[in-house]
Amino acid sequence: MKAELSRRRALMALGGTAAALAAGCSAGRTTVHTHADGTFQATSGPASRTMQLEKSPFGTLPDGRAVTLFTFRNRQGSVLKVTNYGLIITELHVPDRSGALGNVVLGFDNLPRYLQGHPFFGAIAGRVANRIGKGTFTLDGRTYQLAINNGPNHLHGGKVGFDKKLWTAHQETMNADEASVEFRYTSVDGEEGYPGNLQVAVTYTFNQRNEVRIRYRATTDQATPINLTNHSYFNLAGRGTIHDHELQLWADRSTPVDAGLIPTGELAAVKDTALDFTTPHRLGERIEQTGLTPTGYDHNFALNSGGKSLALAARVVEPASGRILEVLTDQPGIQLYTANFFPPAGFDCTGGVNFGRHGAFCLETQNFPDAVNKPQFPKSVWRPGETYDTTSLFRFSAK
Repeated sequence: MKAELSRRRALMALGGTAAALAAGCSAGRTTVHTHADGTFQATSGPASRTMQLEKSPFGTLPDGRAVTLFTFRNRQGSVLKVTNYGLIITELHVPDRSGALGNVVLGFDNLPRYLQGHPFFGAIAGRVANRIGKGTFTLDGRTYQLAINNGPNHLHGGKVGFDKKLWTAHQETMNADEASVEFRYTSVDGEEGYPGNLQVAVTYTFNQRNEVRIRYRATTDQATPINLTNHSYFNLAGRGTIHDHELQLWADRSTPVDAGLIPTGELAAVKDTALDFTTPHRLGERIEQTGLTPTGYDHNFALNSGGKSLALAARVVEPASGRILEVLTDQPGIQLYTANFFPPAGFDCTGGVNFGRHGAFCLETQNFPDAVNKPQFPKSVWRPGETYDTTSLFRFSAK
């Protein structure tokens, strides 16, 4: 009886896919294997084109709450691992030009190491990603003071942002082409200084084409700024620096910043500067010429698409492995960050691989930093009755 109940719970968790199975879908469509601890493994499609979704324990928080790891696997053997703690992408294995799989994101294989602290490896940043100058803004005549956690400024949602929250897996769905998990979290009024109760849903989808799609949705009961992103650090070679990675951005302008990396409010052409990636350039080619200390890139680019629809924003090629990453988004901006602040000893990540300064890059799809204080920047405040809804896609290939 217990085994049958566990199986039913697994089926219910799989949403529409489970319902189809219960209705009598033919063998080879979706199969659920429930383990003794209540975790499950689901497969969809015949062996030649199967998608797999596994759910397993990932440790326990100090307050006793259990953390879960979700593992997606497609027919190529590519693997995406996501934990509901911070919605962190812990691993992402994709093939090189010879078909050999390699992990292309920085992270750890255990919860205790994440709890020790890290630079937002693979996590969801929010309620407002990136920086808010002085951690303050005025909205509808009221001034709000947020948590200060980056010099004099507020960064990525504060001291205990969305990256440190335990999210609830609301629904898992799957078919022969893709698998998805929707996670939810309620950010209460006053959390980190923000107004309003914010209901947030983030859906991770992995498919047979080695695409990771992230959809962010939120509603609020008070006017509040919102800006959500995923903060994965990529190294398409799986080791070493990212100096030889070739980047192209579909962005003719950037948002200049002051000494605290807060935008001045202007938009500046990137042509003939170290920020000009309108044609492909090696990341290491001009990485010492950006004017930042420590050196490297930590810049928001205003995308040519203007955030009007899902469009190509960035393309990165790693010549040695042949791996290619393309980033598509419906957001107006993308932040290029090249791990400038990594400590001299670097970080020992999954598999014992050490990554030092400039050992990875981030491409954070987003609204412009400090937009809540810059009325000329794209919309940053959402009100009751409105829905924040944005999607970004990370597409991997090799040649």
